[in-house]
Amino acid sequence: MTGAAPLSEAARLVAALRDRGWTLGVAESLTGGAVASEIVSVPGASAVLRGAVVAYATPLKHTLLGVDATLLAAHGPVHPEVAVQMAEGVRHAVAVDGQAADAGIATTGIAGPDSPDGQPVGTVHIGVAVPGRTRSASHVFTGSRADIRAQATAAAFALALATLRE
Repeated sequence: MTGAAPLSEAARLVAALRDRGWTLGVAESLTGGAVASEIVSVPGASAVLRGAVVAYATPLKHTLLGVDATLLAAHGPVHPEVAVQMAEGVRHAVAVDGQAADAGIATTGIAGPDSPDGQPVGTVHIGVAVPGRTRSASHVFTGSRADIRAQATAAAFALALATLRE
């Protein structure tokens, strides 16, 4: 006898958000929509996912997500506080009738093969924003560009789920 397949991290996140009655926005840079794609693959995701923004170009992090221009000028787009501000900003970017999403997840980093600003290839920052708090996690992943993006996507789900368990 075989049991049901274990839930994916995306399915766990959708269930956790649905159980709280919360909505979600996703802001992505290096993952290029992979986080949102995983969420959309979950049946019932429309109950929680409001939308996603792929803000790949640095100026879009400011204009679409409200990341502080001074922070971007001083540190560039690959910084823990940028990830946090992206996560907070996407909550408002996907507002419906003036109501921000309850949670935001963001990814920013360098997938390689080259680094535009001298930080190590594989540097990734994840941001999560929920009512009353924000969190970030920083990583240096290894492997190919695809490997780094996949690890960043997994890290985004891990941080979001950990934040919801707090």
